[in-house]
Amino acid sequence: MITVIGLGAQKGDLTKRGEEAILKAVNAGVPVLVRTANTRSYETVLELGVAHTCLDYVYENSRNFQTLANNLAKAVIAAGENAVYLVDGAATEDYSVKALIRKTRGKIEIIDGVSKISAIATAAKFAGCSYTAVSAYELVQNARADLALPLIVYDLDDRALASDCKLVLGDLFGEEIAAQYILGGKAKKIRLYETDRQKAYDYSSAIAIEEIPLLEKERFTANDLREIIVRLRKPDGCPWDRVQTNESIKMAAVEEAYELVDAIDKDDDEKILEETGDVLLQAVFHAVLKEETGAFSLTDAFTGICKKLIFRHSHVFGKDKAENAAGALSVWEQNKRVEKGQKTFADTVNDVPACFPAVMRAQKVGKRAAKAGMDFATAQAAAERLKEELLEVFDAIARGDSVEVEKEVGDLLFAAVNVGRKAGADCEKALKESVERFSFRFTKAEEKALADGKDVTTLSEEEWDRYYLQAKSEL
Repeated sequence: MITVIGLGAQKGDLTKRGEEAILKAVNAGVPVLVRTANTRSYETVLELGVAHTCLDYVYENSRNFQTLANNLAKAVIAAGENAVYLVDGAATEDYSVKALIRKTRGKIEIIDGVSKISAIATAAKFAGCSYTAVSAYELVQNARADLALPLIVYDLDDRALASDCKLVLGDLFGEEIAAQYILGGKAKKIRLYETDRQKAYDYSSAIAIEEIPLLEKERFTANDLREIIVRLRKPDGCPWDRVQTNESIKMAAVEEAYELVDAIDKDDDEKILEETGDVLLQAVFHAVLKEETGAFSLTDAFTGICKKLIFRHSHVFGKDKAENAAGALSVWEQNKRVEKGQKTFADTVNDVPACFPAVMRAQKVGKRAAKAGMDFATAQAAAERLKEELLEVFDAIARGDSVEVEKEVGDLLFAAVNVGRKAGADCEKALKESVERFSFRFTKAEEKALADGKDVTTLSEEEWDRYYLQAKSEL
């Protein structure tokens, strides 16, 4: 069985049990391997005077953090089933040991040592007893966005790695925040942007960042947004926020969604950024309101959407196949029906939200009915039905039946949506853009009439048409 021994953070940290295991292995002719000689705890190995092999060459032959961990594990396994593997710090903290556990299915003995992470926390004089710790290699490899403060980033062994870590941490927390640079067990106060500007780096190098009070933060997360809303809802919070309910703010979600669409239409990145935040605010606000009643939490909401995405993308996360976008959409729709327990096509039709804009709802209802086979063969066939519906409108108008006129106009509009749907148009978008074109043309036409000294309220139909066509040709 392979034995893994933690050497601790510095010379003298090796436990008595660890020392005995090393000496026993050497006396039995068992190979002893050391992850790296570039640590302060390596002096313990030199002091013991035992034969050993350093695996520093593995670092040079590894492309990234993941391959490095796997290559170190392979090198240890290749040394034999009784090999002894020495790592700095506590063995259970070491990334290569974690890879070794996976590859041997846990069939190793671990003799832990003094934690180098704890030593860093002590040097940084962290006030609390809990903190997050991550290897600089892992941080850069995975660009993790789930890190929380207080935070220790260890294995910061060269300037290039420090620079990469600075970019990741700066994006998460802001480059101007206070941090501590740890080297050889001594801490130095710096700003995060100075992480890659230090005089020296080695395997003891680390960055430590304490918890930042909410009002001093430069960067925020979804959890911070939740915390702010919770604070606003407290008895001493905001009088307006305290009295809101899901019902009272529901239309704000619609308004913010439309404002986001408007920003996208204008291709305004700054506005898109702002409106995306406003949409997130509405979602988190609704979740916080439900947390207060015990219905569900924000974590439940994130869990639900993640599970939904994984389940519906079975062509990515499962065994289904999709060769193109149409195939992916088909898999999505199929999984959606299973997820929602929809056994009939009528179930899917009735699942279209009634609060959708009328044109959008009409297109979705028509599309879902089409999946059951109830559809026009072509856009031309749908257009023929449009003509029929228009004649029925004329007939209702001729009879002076206002109720029937409204009904037939509705049928006419639905028929028009079917023509657009069969032709491959997004009818909600098409009508929106058509209204915008009309607004531009009307504005220009009125300007022309006013420039001619006309009173627009007295213009004849022919005059309006002339000005409108002039505006249309110019725009």
